[in-house]
Amino acid sequence: MPLAGHGLRPTALRRRAGRPQLKRDPLGGNAEDTVKVLDRVLGWLLVVGGLLHALGSWTAYRNAPPELLWALSGSLAALLLAALNLLRAGRPQDRPLAWVSLGGCLAWIVVSVSFGRVIGNVLDPRAVIHALNAAALAVMSWRTLVRASRQVAA
Repeated sequence: MPLAGHGLRPTALRRRAGRPQLKRDPLGGNAEDTVKVLDRVLGWLLVVGGLLHALGSWTAYRNAPPELLWALSGSLAALLLAALNLLRAGRPQDRPLAWVSLGGCLAWIVVSVSFGRVIGNVLDPRAVIHALNAAALAVMSWRTLVRASRQVAA
């Protein structure tokens, strides 16, 4: 009895799969999972930046307490903003948290660019890395806001 009548075909006669769907990323996971991982990686990158800032501040100002205090306050701000973004990444329906994260990221961009201007080099890697990271986190915060709004409207 032929196989065609039973929905079974030899391997050579089976239809080939069409083009890959855009829902999948090239690494085999789905695109949503990749964005979630990227969001968290950016948050942890800001943690690393804040810790490196604290280390640099300690190295430069350990014998000047007033300057050290102000420099460490910048490290604290970076770490708090990182914590907000990591919390937001885990709470995709929390619109108020997304707004606070967005505002903090936009402020951090201003601080980073201002730092570059104050030292006379807006292309200083420290300023550029912090500004770009904050911009990417601001996009992620905006994405959270848009997605949470859609869920509320539905």
